[in-house]
Amino acid sequence: MDKFSFLNAAHSQHFADLYDQYLENPDAIEPSWRAFFQGFDFGQNGSSSNGITIEDPDAYCEPQLENLEKEFRVIKLIEGYRSRGHLFTLTNPVRERRKYSPTLDLENFALSEKDLDTVFNAGELIGIGSASLREIIHHLSNIYCQSIGVEYSHIRKPEEIQWIQNWLHVNDNHPKFSEDEKKHILKKLNEAVSFESFLHTKYVGQKRFSLEGGESFIPAVDTIIEKAAVMGVEQFVMGMAHRGRLNTLVNIFGKNAQDIFSEFDGKDYEQEIFDGDVKYHLGWTSNRKTENGKEININIAPNPSHLETVGAVVQGITRAKQDRHFKGDPQKVLPIVVHGDAAIAGQGIVYEVVQMAQLDGYKTGGTIHIVINNQVGFTTNYLDGRSSTYCTDVAKVTLSPVLHVNADDVEAVVHAVTFALEFRMAFGRDVFIDLLGYRKYGHNEGDEPRFTQPNLYKAIAKHQNPRDIYAEKLIEQGIIDKNYVVKLEEEYKNLLEEKLEVSRKQEKTTVTPFMQDEWEGFEYADQQAMRKDVDTTFDIDKLTEIAKVITKLPKGKKFLRKIERLIEARQAMYFKDNKLDWAMGELLAYGTLLAEGFDVRISGQDVERGTFSHRHAVLKVEESEEEIILHNQLQQDQGDFYIYNSLLSEYAVVGFDYGYSMATPNALAIWEAQFGDFSNGAQIMIDQYISAAEDKWKLQNGLVMLLPHGYEGQGAEHSSARMERYLQLCARDNMFVADVTTPANLFHLLRRQMKINYRKPLIVFTPKSLLRHPKVVSTKEEMANGSFQEIIDDPAADVKKVKSLVFCTGKFYYDLLEVKEENKRDDVALVRVEQLFPLPTDKMRDIIKKYKNADDLVWAQEEPRNMGAYSFLLMHFEEMKNFRISSRKFYSAPAAGSAIRSKRRHQRVIDSVFDKSITIDN
Repeated sequence: MDKFSFLNAAHSQHFADLYDQYLENPDAIEPSWRAFFQGFDFGQNGSSSNGITIEDPDAYCEPQLENLEKEFRVIKLIEGYRSRGHLFTLTNPVRERRKYSPTLDLENFALSEKDLDTVFNAGELIGIGSASLREIIHHLSNIYCQSIGVEYSHIRKPEEIQWIQNWLHVNDNHPKFSEDEKKHILKKLNEAVSFESFLHTKYVGQKRFSLEGGESFIPAVDTIIEKAAVMGVEQFVMGMAHRGRLNTLVNIFGKNAQDIFSEFDGKDYEQEIFDGDVKYHLGWTSNRKTENGKEININIAPNPSHLETVGAVVQGITRAKQDRHFKGDPQKVLPIVVHGDAAIAGQGIVYEVVQMAQLDGYKTGGTIHIVINNQVGFTTNYLDGRSSTYCTDVAKVTLSPVLHVNADDVEAVVHAVTFALEFRMAFGRDVFIDLLGYRKYGHNEGDEPRFTQPNLYKAIAKHQNPRDIYAEKLIEQGIIDKNYVVKLEEEYKNLLEEKLEVSRKQEKTTVTPFMQDEWEGFEYADQQAMRKDVDTTFDIDKLTEIAKVITKLPKGKKFLRKIERLIEARQAMYFKDNKLDWAMGELLAYGTLLAEGFDVRISGQDVERGTFSHRHAVLKVEESEEEIILHNQLQQDQGDFYIYNSLLSEYAVVGFDYGYSMATPNALAIWEAQFGDFSNGAQIMIDQYISAAEDKWKLQNGLVMLLPHGYEGQGAEHSSARMERYLQLCARDNMFVADVTTPANLFHLLRRQMKINYRKPLIVFTPKSLLRHPKVVSTKEEMANGSFQEIIDDPAADVKKVKSLVFCTGKFYYDLLEVKEENKRDDVALVRVEQLFPLPTDKMRDIIKKYKNADDLVWAQEEPRNMGAYSFLLMHFEEMKNFRISSRKFYSAPAAGSAIRSKRRHQRVIDSVFDKSITIDN
């Protein structure tokens, strides 16, 4: 196939459709096209819509038809620049661009140099009126092929395309700044350059992940904040990895440079309870006063070395702020996510986050994505880092515009981010800025980049920094003289010297909590505080009022008969039988918190009805599919109940919900796994944030993770939530872990999460088969008047008769109970450990003392011995070394794929609990 054939067919049907619309109603199409078609009519018929006629149309016809063909060739040329001009830009400051074909040369559009001075009506399409081909090409080159390359032809909404084209046509897509604006840009650029050179001098060889080569990022972000504040944005949430982070903290977020210096000097922390983190991972919150006097709240989220994780967290923080402070108004809170080129192309979480952009439960009204494009990932060249043309090609998933910008041209950079901001505010959609620069040193300042990129780093070594490039430009324009930059740099570095001197007089450094404004009134808690009893009671009359609302369908709407029966059953279990199942206990817990003014948010795959069809918090009207949420109809003054089925993602959704909980300590934020095993798709979030963030970053978070867990013969991937992994991460006071067995205990556990004056993540291993088990019921009185039970003793045991004291947890208790009752084994007591961390060791010891006649202490678990809670208990409960273990033997997979084999193994463990002569070979 002819590789140029697409040019000959470019948008021909589109042109024909437009012409048909023009013939039917000329005023209905865009003015520039209307002007073109008027010229088309003139050439074809000897007349135009404005009444101009030709005396001898036949004599005029042949040359005019040839011109008409060329008009369409020029249109194809225009479309070529619009769709492919970004491939031929001047955007790379240090490399020669890859060659692409076909090019935008005239011959590829069946035009030639002879046509350059011919006037074409097609100029109307780009806003310059009828113009020579030379003028049209000059105009197109200025717009599409200079320091900014624009990708937008993949967008499908005409109003967005028209907006973009109109924006680009102003000044041929070139900025027009005043002298004061140019000086301000230079000032911010000087701060960026001078900060890095100061650190490079004072802390030789230390890692700082310098911004050098991408310093124009600082005036870019400064511009976004200043202009967005004028447009009504009140809060910003940013996420970025290491590159340029310290520079951003000081020169955008106003972090005191002396704190940065203290971190460089490696001082210990004031707070013993926190271990802290490296300086380029820490978050920051501040209030900044803009140039026009507006005070805005700006936040940069802490992040681990897993570069793109923070993008999901930023989206969650942003959505929480929008929900909490601005009732869902996305214009007031703007997320900015900063990527590296290798990371945005290589990390799958970016795709997951991008897919959230327009989803009801996760959208934030558009994110500005900025890529600090070093053209190298660690030591890997970009040619080995991706298969796509650009690192930003993920943007096309959501039809987002992309601007590729030369980082050396700071005015073009500021111009591009202004476009991004205005597009986001106009359409509530994502925009991507690909800031093409370089990395002056290696991956860090102690690395040798010439090992892997010798030629590139020869070019970089000779290359001027963006500040000096811009200063020369302003000197040529007569705006500044040669001493202006010298003075700017001297003043800024003197300020840094003062900060350094102050810093070196301090013995210790302090970890400043992120978003402390949202956490006023909350305390930090150690394990002793976590063990204290919490009042989770709730007035029974008010509980009954809640039950009335959530067990009654609205009149006049038709629901599936199964839903009607479900609601009728819930009404009966509360008002007639007083036997409340798991779903009812859970829904009542949410209802009581909402009634007390807390918000509740639940997200995850299929959470609206629940994976196992137990929750049905969202009810669908049969014909219209209207959604009814009874929890939002409890009373006038109540919290908001948000529940959303998520996209099929664990990593990004857990990150989002973690971020949401981080920004809303008075909202119960819950993520539920479809099956508990699937949480391992979010393992990075669990390891880097959920288990460690308080210790590293002084961050509290109350996220609840509901993980369905239990061996029912469903195979290796539907049995275990990998309890052992969470327990291995438990240390000191970092989170709660529970495996509860009654609806009432779940009720009080969820309420406890909000009734304490601190926040810890809560991991709950929830049941599957127990959701409808006849014994898994509680009374309304147990909910209204009870409390959370960390451990539950055997209610039927005769202490004097018990010889075997069996400790277990979760669903396995009911398997053992069934055998105990069938065989009338009153010599066995079954004790449930409902909270695994902090482990209630004192209460466990009290129970052991109570059963004085028991000479057989047993730990029973359905998981293999190398999984479940056993190894954790050996470390945290000294007496466990005296216990007999009943479990499956060691396995690599959590469970057998064969249901028969799984059942046999399960039964063998149960048998060994009641008969210590049965051994399970290891």
